[in-house]
Amino acid sequence: MYDEKTALRVKRIIEKLKHSKGIYAGQNFVLEKWQWEEIISPLYGTLNLDGTRQYRTCFIFVARKNGKTSLGATLSLYHLFADHEMGGENYSAAVDKDQASLVFDEAAMMDRQSKTLTRRSKIIDSRKRIVDYRTNSFYKAIPANVAGAYGGNISFVIYDELHAAANRELYDVLKTSSGTRRQPLFIIITTAGFDRNSILWEVYNYAKKVKSGVIEDKTFLPVIYEVDEKDDWEDEKNWYKANPALGTFRSLEEMRSLYNYAKENTGFINTFKRLYLNMWTSQETRWLDISKWDECPSELDLENLKGKICYGGLDLSATTDLTAFVLAFEDFSVLPFFFIPKERMREKIKIDRVPYDVWEQQGFVAVTEGNVVDYNVVQAKIEECLEKYQVKNIAYDRWGSTHLVTNLVSNGYDHMIPLGQGYRDLNAPTKYLETLILDKKLNHGGNPLLRWNFDNVMITPDAAGNIKPDKGKSKQRIDGIVALIMALDGIMKNIDTISIYETEKVKSF
Repeated sequence: MYDEKTALRVKRIIEKLKHSKGIYAGQNFVLEKWQWEEIISPLYGTLNLDGTRQYRTCFIFVARKNGKTSLGATLSLYHLFADHEMGGENYSAAVDKDQASLVFDEAAMMDRQSKTLTRRSKIIDSRKRIVDYRTNSFYKAIPANVAGAYGGNISFVIYDELHAAANRELYDVLKTSSGTRRQPLFIIITTAGFDRNSILWEVYNYAKKVKSGVIEDKTFLPVIYEVDEKDDWEDEKNWYKANPALGTFRSLEEMRSLYNYAKENTGFINTFKRLYLNMWTSQETRWLDISKWDECPSELDLENLKGKICYGGLDLSATTDLTAFVLAFEDFSVLPFFFIPKERMREKIKIDRVPYDVWEQQGFVAVTEGNVVDYNVVQAKIEECLEKYQVKNIAYDRWGSTHLVTNLVSNGYDHMIPLGQGYRDLNAPTKYLETLILDKKLNHGGNPLLRWNFDNVMITPDAAGNIKPDKGKSKQRIDGIVALIMALDGIMKNIDTISIYETEKVKSF
């Protein structure tokens, strides 16, 4: 049943609190229409027959800068002081201490502005804790690293930015720690993520199914604001779907500024989509959209490439993973070769969620015997290419390559070039590859494995604006793209005139 009187009581208490920062500092917190109608009213006004709240979990999925922290602070204070829970245990949780403290710090400043609250509470900043003497309840900020030792009896918790959780441990501990409470409430307030193996992806999908009616769960309230992947993300009209505060306290001008920055700096596109449009992305920092790759030429004339000058890139990776050897020709044709161990292929199909077995049948990946990549097979393929093409040099990562490089050199090929994997060595060829793709001059031959690698790439910029692919942060394999970048380094250093690299487009990075 719905009891508006109960919901309005929560609204009145929240709106007695005051903002503590920005242009609204000192002013009473006034719920936006969407905050009231979509969150507060149903969450607190929908009751069971015994008068307790129907909803035990609320999933609030909304883009950044829509007042998540302030709303979370007001709800934390409501539950600490006004929810009639004796000995209440209230928490704001997040991936680390700083993130967990955001809601707490806002709540503490709101507390200090209220004479009524300060008379009945004590704020312990050093422990991120507020105590209510009247009900013997407390509110505390907790980071994920305390999960293993945690053993509370929760009455209320807000989990802030669940997308940043490295694992599900803290979520599971908090979710299962309220068994003796009469009407516990677990609120998740978060923006979108990029890891589809994460706890957020699990909760998000559950929320979507509840919202659509596929799953019936009367205790779960999904509140979802997002730009759908089928929507035109560049259309301002769609921005409102993820930003319910847009046009009020969420600045449209700032959104436009962020959008313009993303258009000029492609590495920021995924950040803009994920944080400001609440769209799931395939990696944290998008290098280039996969559509740009698909717009490049995709058919190779293999016979025509025979005898042509090219440069190689070799990324051996770990022996149990994907290994890549890529040739880049002077006309920017790309010829990749991939290797994977047979005994690990089934496991890798499940982990990577790609059809290595199909790709093997189609000739896009070579499967070597055993549970590690057989470097003798890799060496044989390289030597075959040395006979077929004019391979001027092969760049390689020093790590793990000594034995194979030594064998190639001892067999007469002395053009192996060690190439570091830091910004100094990879920045220029990474930007070179980006320019080739944007100008549709790269002929990748339509190799599906190389395309998958490309879509997995997450780049990491430094303070000077240099970029390089980041294997540690990319969620799936990118070995073929790393090998391609190393091969392009050879082209850059050995062709007298590289007009494409001298363009203003590249210089502007």
